[in-house]
Amino acid sequence: MELSSRQQKILAAVVEHYIATGEPAGSKMLCDSLDFTVSPATVRNEMSELAERGLLLQPHTSAGRIPSQKGYRVYVDRLMKRRPLSPEERRTIDSMLLSNAYDPQKLLDGVSRLLAGMTRFAAVSTLPGGQGVTIRAVQFVQTSRRTAMVVLITSSGMLKTRVFRCDFDITPDILRVFFRTVNEKLVGRTVEEITPAFVQSLAVSLGEMAILMSSALMAVLDAAQESMEADVCLSGQMNLLFCPEFEGSGARRGIDFLSREEELTRLVLQPGGTRVLIGRETRRSELSDSSVVACRYAISGRDAGAIAVIGPTRMDYGKMVTSIEYLADTVGRMLTELLDQQG
Repeated sequence: MELSSRQQKILAAVVEHYIATGEPAGSKMLCDSLDFTVSPATVRNEMSELAERGLLLQPHTSAGRIPSQKGYRVYVDRLMKRRPLSPEERRTIDSMLLSNAYDPQKLLDGVSRLLAGMTRFAAVSTLPGGQGVTIRAVQFVQTSRRTAMVVLITSSGMLKTRVFRCDFDITPDILRVFFRTVNEKLVGRTVEEITPAFVQSLAVSLGEMAILMSSALMAVLDAAQESMEADVCLSGQMNLLFCPEFEGSGARRGIDFLSREEELTRLVLQPGGTRVLIGRETRRSELSDSSVVACRYAISGRDAGAIAVIGPTRMDYGKMVTSIEYLADTVGRMLTELLDQQG
């Protein structure tokens, strides 16, 4: 869609005024804020043209204009100015995340809470699972004479544990042999490969020890299968109830969608870098009046999970994008360093 330079500036001014105030923009107000001289009549004509193109809307109660979803799309793609985080904001984010950098699950929980607090919207972060995730290590920790815990660590930073019980006293020698054999067979394999059939073949290779340690093999299988699922950390859902942009049941429909983890994961884990989905672009009727800003983070150079915010279409996209990208970069770096230490 071709827009003149003047139309672009007017559209950007309407969007930014509405984001900042929640009020429709009138021609007189725009004349005062634009960086060029133009009459109110000319601005009104240009706004009418933008409305005819579907970029602006006119609320029933006002002569001013607000952006449509199509107008937001043009703004984000062509007119938006990114608002970088200040050094103080970066330091605050780093310090709040650093305290949880030793545990991937706690780190992603912290990211969701931090982002929900910063934006007053709903925030989600995911630890990846499933396709392409490999096993980095399997550890065994004795917890009592006859019980021990399997600790399975994946390439995504996910850590899954299962406690198992044996009918005999577990000795350090038994655990060492089992640790060596299991790691030789499992490390480097994808979690998808750890099926009941694979565990049966592993049991055959263990011989008599498989009979003794059958409960441990089942614990390994359970931990691997749980690693197939992406862990979802969600925070701030109730913030949507206080967004005036959601009319009627809009907020509750959005909250209902956020409770469906599988659909939410598919939405935020779409391939690509930073994505801004506005209203109907989400292809979810519950989010028809919402926007989703999501960014994938990488671990050791490979796409892993995602960080996203869900709120009304009226949001500060310029600040939202830079905030989420900084969080994604920071989380990816922290998880990469953590896995390097574990390796």
